[in-house]
Amino acid sequence: MPRPSTFHPVERRPRKPEGNPSRRGPVLRTGPDRRCADCAIRLRRPTPIGPCVPSAASVPLAGVKTVLEPFRIKAIEPFRITTPEERRRLLAQAHHNLFLLRAEDVMIDLLTDSGTGAMSAAQWAAIMTGDESYAGCRSFFELEAVVRELTGYRHVFPVHQGRAAERILFGVMVQKGQAVPNNAHFDTTRANVEFLGAEATDFVSAPARDLRLDAPWKGDLDVARLATWLAAQPPGRVPLGLLTITNNRVGGQPVSMANLRAVSALYEKHGIPFFLDAARFAENAWWIHRLDPEWQGVPLPKVARAMFELADGCLVSAKKDGLVNIGGLLCVDDDALAAKVKNLLILTEGFPTYGGLAGRDLAALAQGLREVLDFDYLHYREASARYLADHLDRLGVPVVRPYGLHAVYVDARAMLPHIPPDELPGQALACALYEQGGIRSVEIGSLMFGHTDAATGRPVLADHDLVRLCLPRRVYTQSHVDWVVESFAELCAARDRIRGLRIVEEAPILRAFTARLAPVPVPRPTLVGR
Repeated sequence: MPRPSTFHPVERRPRKPEGNPSRRGPVLRTGPDRRCADCAIRLRRPTPIGPCVPSAASVPLAGVKTVLEPFRIKAIEPFRITTPEERRRLLAQAHHNLFLLRAEDVMIDLLTDSGTGAMSAAQWAAIMTGDESYAGCRSFFELEAVVRELTGYRHVFPVHQGRAAERILFGVMVQKGQAVPNNAHFDTTRANVEFLGAEATDFVSAPARDLRLDAPWKGDLDVARLATWLAAQPPGRVPLGLLTITNNRVGGQPVSMANLRAVSALYEKHGIPFFLDAARFAENAWWIHRLDPEWQGVPLPKVARAMFELADGCLVSAKKDGLVNIGGLLCVDDDALAAKVKNLLILTEGFPTYGGLAGRDLAALAQGLREVLDFDYLHYREASARYLADHLDRLGVPVVRPYGLHAVYVDARAMLPHIPPDELPGQALACALYEQGGIRSVEIGSLMFGHTDAATGRPVLADHDLVRLCLPRRVYTQSHVDWVVESFAELCAARDRIRGLRIVEEAPILRAFTARLAPVPVPRPTLVGR
């Protein structure tokens, strides 16, 4: 076996078989032409384009079937109905940064799916049983058992959220001058790598660069490019390798099991520890189950376990597929690495059996992990995203294809071609959507991933300017989504009047959270004398 990285030796555990097809357990409820609860899609065998194929009855806009949410609502949270005039004033007060709005001034909040979901009755019941002991609380051991069964990793560390897991793992493994490869780093992951003086290197697959291409597995890492790059690195420069599932940076696209295997084998060949950034592991498992014939008859927990067994550990923001409002996980197999993680965690998060969380938070997370791989729940997630994406597509809104699960992404450069990229068309569209319908979304483009060149003062732009419409888990109904569609219809009719934005004030890192912006002045016509 190749010798591990010289910086942090990690003993890789033997690869476990991913399941004997003859012993895969009961077949889940899939199959040709099975309709699930009269939802918007009829499940058929996967096609080359990836997502479910709509039934013939769902093709016309007026004939789209109802998305049946597989839950009942027991409690509600009212929101205030605002007017366009109010929202225009509030947007100006927030300096055209939607992060700076008060939540009470937002009607439909699609900013993120992180910690914004609704918990189940069983999760609320678990909260009442949470053990608040400082050390050795029962709730930790219940969570540990659930996570070990899900992932197979021996060492389980709760943290208060995903970026804490990033900071701790990178803090004990990454040094200045090193480089961390990934299919695509999202904002806080990249920032935590670069804060240490290391380089966050992306290997986005070629199909992902074409936003309208209907191809499966656009979240994959470009293995050929990674192999060439690794061969050129000096010993010890790459302390670990990452793979983000699903790939949030490129439209929430899934990573195939074949790519997971290839990336795992490549890192193992070079003796590099391999970690999954697995905030949306359940949604990635769903797509593998849906699209890969090898896994169509395999229960979803076994699909998820097979993904985790290809890596040496994982970082998880549990605020996504943990179905909780706060929490995260850092899981590893190596004993020496676990000892370093534990020491830093005690310094910054708290005792290892609570990791910055209350016992009730640990109990709710354990229950959320039991629920998230439910077939009907994940099918509803796909149906909801497809319903929104299909309607926007029929309006002529350029959405990223294929549609993801946790969000629908809009190509702002294509929708607003009159706004040049350096005037932030993604942020301009997001602000216009709030003004139109009270809907808060988020820009995934040059504001979030670009920067100002320190030497020239000129903007360095991102490859794309997208607007992400995140779907919080179990929060909004079809009528809320219809409101989003209607708001986009109004925007489409007046898109030429949307103006670009300029940055007035920005932070040196993660500027999207706090930047202040202003509309680009409209040039005055030049008066020509007679």
